[in-house]
Amino acid sequence: MPRYLTEQDITDFRNELCKVATERFAKHGYEGVTMRQLAEALGCSPKTPYRYFKDKADILATVRAQAFAKFADTLEKAAEGVKDPSERGRLTSEAYLAFALENPHAYRIMFELDTPVDESHPELGPQAERAARYITRSAEQLAEAGIIDVDPKLFGWTMWAGIHGIVMLHRSGMLTHGPDYKAMVYFIGLTMMKGAGAKIGLPSKGKKR
Repeated sequence: MPRYLTEQDITDFRNELCKVATERFAKHGYEGVTMRQLAEALGCSPKTPYRYFKDKADILATVRAQAFAKFADTLEKAAEGVKDPSERGRLTSEAYLAFALENPHAYRIMFELDTPVDESHPELGPQAERAARYITRSAEQLAEAGIIDVDPKLFGWTMWAGIHGIVMLHRSGMLTHGPDYKAMVYFIGLTMMKGAGAKIGLPSKGKKR
């Protein structure tokens, strides 16, 4: 007689499957992982994962959503209750760096896979937008406070790209003989803040210099 699965049994299996899938996708990429391999790693029938997820794409979207949710939680918590926009930005940058280095599998499936983010997925789309929105909102707060005098969206995304680049260089071992990665993050933030605070911006759309 088949064993009846409780809600906790279902939750535990889904969590374990997502844990295994996150690691496999991070190490082998989307194309390098099969449903059969995931089932073997979990010690279950090849058909079992299909009872919990539609297909491999659904699994990837789900684990990506979980990663983005954890990422956004980390950034929001780091600056919670801090009113000064500059300090919020500094704490957010530090939290970003810490998350990327402490959660390499999650970071990789968010930003390093060739497979585009499925914005139509009910969980992934909102969580990815939440993380991106928090980062750009921080730049908007700097602009609202008069600390920077440039396009906040461009400022926020450029800062994001800069920190991501430092993370990638550090993780690949390219900074072994280079500057400390934390010092680089501080330097790029300081340089951008000084440039933006000096009221050196890009020309407005439709205007020529």
